[in-house]
Amino acid sequence: MGRAALASEQIGQIFVEGRRGRDRLEFTAYGSGEAWVVLLPPLLVPRRVHDRTARMLASNGLHVLVLDPLGHGRSDRPADPLSYSVTAFAQQVVALLDHVGAARAVVGGSSVGANVALEVAMIAPERVTGLLLDGPVLENALGAQLALLTPVLATARFAPFALTALRLVTRPLPRQLAPEWVRLSLETLDARPGQVAAVVRGVLFGRFAPSSAERAALTVPTLVLARTADPFHPAGDAELVAGEIPGAVLERAGAPLEWRRRPERLDLVVTRFVRECARPARRGRRTRSS
Repeated sequence: MGRAALASEQIGQIFVEGRRGRDRLEFTAYGSGEAWVVLLPPLLVPRRVHDRTARMLASNGLHVLVLDPLGHGRSDRPADPLSYSVTAFAQQVVALLDHVGAARAVVGGSSVGANVALEVAMIAPERVTGLLLDGPVLENALGAQLALLTPVLATARFAPFALTALRLVTRPLPRQLAPEWVRLSLETLDARPGQVAAVVRGVLFGRFAPSSAERAALTVPTLVLARTADPFHPAGDAELVAGEIPGAVLERAGAPLEWRRRPERLDLVVTRFVRECARPARRGRRTRSS
């Protein structure tokens, strides 16, 4: 049995103040170490996308939290665009740290989740011991991201029946024996059109990421993972932010989707970085039961 199989897992929930009352957020806590890590998923993708990484880090003595931000996965999904923004997601990360009693944590994410991690470092720098940025979405990616998300927004708003039909077709499909990427895709599609439109509209028309000047002012240890041959997460954005943050380390993937398909090398890089960042944070307290 691998070490990752020995790491404990516990699903929890927190409630945050929303525009129309309290909103429920769901997360999973892995491991029981005193050094904390928070991982954030890409836009619209459920938190389980980071299950394997979380288990790997937990097996190395780290206490890992994987959050479904509002509008994602099993968290609440209000149909109000003003409920969603990168800044709001970052505030939810701070609320999660408060909930579990973690003074500081390494905060990481993939795609827009990396943007959220950057925003956490902006609004609460005293809570961040390190940043793990996997394929951040910055200036070089905006065109491709708009080309991807604009049709999604238009379909959800003006032809919701198409997304509803797709949801009805995919929902009964068996998932237990399907490959991981198929299960993630099916879970991502399992959302109502109004909810999808609200999330995409809120994020696209809100603050998408800290500015270049703000990023250059950060002093937190940072590891940036640059993807290969990914037009939606061009390596230019990873190179950009790695050059802006003093002392940031840039790690290039050797092949497309290397961290998903052949994760061993990047797992080692990420684990070493997180453990080094987390050393001063080992005073953090353990998770309270939800």
